[in-house]
Amino acid sequence: MALAIVTGASTGIGLELAREAAKHGYELLIAADEPEIETAASELRAAGAKVEALQADLSTTEGVDKLLAATNGREVEALLANAGRGLGHAFLDQDFDRIRGVVDTNITGTLYLIHKVGQGMRARNAGRILITGSIAGFMPGSFQAVYNGTKAFLNSFSWAIRNELKETQVSVTCLMPGATETEFFERGDMMDTPVGQQKKDDPAEVAKTGFAAMLRGDGDVVYGLKNKLQSAVANVLPSAVVAEMHRGLAEPGKG
Repeated sequence: MALAIVTGASTGIGLELAREAAKHGYELLIAADEPEIETAASELRAAGAKVEALQADLSTTEGVDKLLAATNGREVEALLANAGRGLGHAFLDQDFDRIRGVVDTNITGTLYLIHKVGQGMRARNAGRILITGSIAGFMPGSFQAVYNGTKAFLNSFSWAIRNELKETQVSVTCLMPGATETEFFERGDMMDTPVGQQKKDDPAEVAKTGFAAMLRGDGDVVYGLKNKLQSAVANVLPSAVVAEMHRGLAEPGKG
């Protein structure tokens, strides 16, 4: 049975990606930094999945090494790098330890995991990588400046390594969701913002779309017409205009 690693799989899009992987016959190794990862594993097992769960801090190389050790030398056929953190409020008002946590989780830990797993895939000339970016990566993120910056990095990075691997059978896909109904906004102190209060996308549908794109070997996928329009608009309007638009969604106290 092929092994899939899914990070950030305790709730939200990550848990739904794990469900998709199980439906497609993958054995699962799921990880997150919350104890709820065990609850997620129980739900998946109840649905018939073969799953191992690991609680680890994936913002650190030590946490990623712990995850890699849990493979016990098995080949990773699919890596769904979904772990991520958000953070609202003005940059200068944010706690720097939390800022560092966003950068280390979204970028450093993700890169380290992809670097280690990707080397094995390239050596075997087989494998699939799905990176959870965001349409936020197209927008200067007023009141989400660090988060949007990390997603801009991931969106760009995914296309770069896809190009580097184009002569191989290793595919790289970037899933770029918009606002999705998860715990992201509560954890990021964004419940008092317009985007925190608005109706959001279904994480199960987002995951289904992303997983199908990974299986097809697509370069990227944006879920939903509204998000496609937002990303298209962000690509043509001046950055100052987009930043002001984002302010209207993410400024605290406006929700």
